[in-house]
Amino acid sequence: MLDVVIIGAGQAGLSAAYYLARHGLAAGRDFVVLDANPGPGGAWRHRWPSLTLGAAHAIHDLPGMKLGPADPAEPASAVVERYYGRYEAAFELPVRRPVKVLAVRPEAKNDGGVPADTSGPPLAVETDGGVFTARLVINATGTWDKPHWPHYPGVESFAGRQLHTHDFRSVAEFAGQRVLVVGAGTSAVQFLLQLADAGVETAWSTRRPPEFTTREFNPDWGRDVERRVNERTAAGLPPLSVVGVTGLPLTQQYQNGIAAGTLVSRGPLSRLTPTGAVFSDGSVFEADAVLWATGFRAALDHLAPLKLREPGGGIVMDGVKVAREPRLLLVGYGASASTLGATRAGRAAALAAIERLSVPAVV
Repeated sequence: MLDVVIIGAGQAGLSAAYYLARHGLAAGRDFVVLDANPGPGGAWRHRWPSLTLGAAHAIHDLPGMKLGPADPAEPASAVVERYYGRYEAAFELPVRRPVKVLAVRPEAKNDGGVPADTSGPPLAVETDGGVFTARLVINATGTWDKPHWPHYPGVESFAGRQLHTHDFRSVAEFAGQRVLVVGAGTSAVQFLLQLADAGVETAWSTRRPPEFTTREFNPDWGRDVERRVNERTAAGLPPLSVVGVTGLPLTQQYQNGIAAGTLVSRGPLSRLTPTGAVFSDGSVFEADAVLWATGFRAALDHLAPLKLREPGGGIVMDGVKVAREPRLLLVGYGASASTLGATRAGRAAALAAIERLSVPAVV
């Protein structure tokens, strides 16, 4: 039996693995990392090729090894894949891939299959490559595998193409088309600017007016963002996206987009028709494609057997600790669902795991 299974080899998962090793756990013997991807990079390896390093959100350094100089014109996916690969090799982290985790549940006792007491180990991590048992699980699956598709009247009737941020690859696919972009986050803004630069006619729909901010994105700002997101998770409410709390930085590029009319929202979407969209003010936009830049939700379906959800739909959290399940540490949920807090959350999870492992196992 392992001491810890880490699910996910993205930023938070690798950070957790690093700190477990730093505190004396042997990689491969005491803990392993399971990752569903065929190679390093976490969710970054799936980002669209036109998202260059210079245009991406800040890529935070992993503990013990800086990213170092990189070409801002290179796709961020390639830069991060290479960086994470070097990192795994340098610290000899035991990442097993591709391994898809199907479920995490209390391991059944041998006395008639009665589930083990949920206050003590072990947990059974069921995968497409077998079952791992562990005293603790650090879940670091993030959000990329759970794109959020909102429902609007007429969605089924729209005759054009619909795709999510998750499946976007290149603006070249939309040459000569009219594209509706739905969503108020950074991805939506980046798509709109790229499409406009390529000569594509666009319209932008947001439920609320876009929140552009001139506030400096400094450490105090970061702590305030995390505090506001954590207030919801501590209360068992579904977390807000970090971008939803931060607003959009009013860069010169964004100011130019506003002046050109590209980054001006048409307001809430009322419904889709076979040929386009109707907004809440009654205006119409004929569209060939709808790009849903509507965010992601935490990818936690495999944790359903642990029954973590509260009536409000969220999970009660104390930092990275889960109130309902002391054997589970959860990163990539709430404030740690972005690069802003993922490395710190991985460290916090590793330290909490070391603390809990000092307590004798309940058999």
